[in-house]
Amino acid sequence: MMDERIVFHGTNVVFDQVDLNHSKDKRDFGKGFYTTTVEDYAANWAENMYIRYGGEGRYVMKFKLKPGPGLKVKTFCGLTREWLTMIKNNRMCGGIQHDYDIVIGPVANDNTMRTVALYVAGIYNEEMAIEQLRTYEAHDQVSLHTKKALECLEYLGRITIA
Repeated sequence: MMDERIVFHGTNVVFDQVDLNHSKDKRDFGKGFYTTTVEDYAANWAENMYIRYGGEGRYVMKFKLKPGPGLKVKTFCGLTREWLTMIKNNRMCGGIQHDYDIVIGPVANDNTMRTVALYVAGIYNEEMAIEQLRTYEAHDQVSLHTKKALECLEYLGRITIA
């Protein structure tokens, strides 16, 4: 079982409840609610969302994630082949291409996205992509994919970014 942790979610809209039906499709670990343990990364995500889509403002929501028994949790400890394969499957097929409640691992962010995109397109093979990714230090993401996982979130507050 995973340890309790504080997680942050950057957003451009205010909401009171997490609803997986509002999750975007074709994301790294599949359709879900994405958080990070790095508050500054969540703030950057809120800023990016606001610049791209407008919205009500820039906010960082803070939660305590207290995993209960029986949750299926997958943790990736780095930019691995298995991580790369999961991203490829979720980005190509959409939905959720696994049966985990929570997935934890590196973000395919602006630094890694070019390599991931070339791998998904079939231009890079697995070995080439992994070699390219070795040079990057990626932030973490903690994604929740089921109602059971969302029940482990305790809302702690929201910070408005000026």
